[in-house]
Amino acid sequence: MDIDVAVQPMVDLGDSPLGRRRLVVFDGGTFEGRDGLHGTIEPGGVDWQIVRADGVIEIDAHYVLATDDGESIEVRSTGIRKASAAVAERLVRGEEVEPSEYYFRTHVRLSTSARRLAWMNGLIAVSTGERRHGSVRISVHEVL
Repeated sequence: MDIDVAVQPMVDLGDSPLGRRRLVVFDGGTFEGRDGLHGTIEPGGVDWQIVRADGVIEIDAHYVLATDDGESIEVRSTGIRKASAAVAERLVRGEEVEPSEYYFRTHVRLSTSARRLAWMNGLIAVSTGERRHGSVRISVHEVL
């Protein structure tokens, strides 16, 4: 499944004992997957982040996909993004950075009450991510 998330500007919540806390609110977007699955991202999802002292960003995203058939899919995604200081600065400035220049991976769990999508409830997935200006692209891959 490929997910394109429109995001609002990052909100910096300041330092905490674990690192710098920040959040990124999701503003919508689209997704498409196997067997013609596609739809939109419901507004209101959030990626809670901790920026550690070593510069690695811990990701904890929680949001909802809505299929074009009106079914809801809950997404929980946790992982990390790490980059050199120079690449991290380019990302913060909103520059286009090739995904090969940094590491962005998450563990993804999907949950739904839709009968035709019930197969999602029993799988583990991993994703690769790409931070873009004003959006994030997530490519989700089922672990077999």
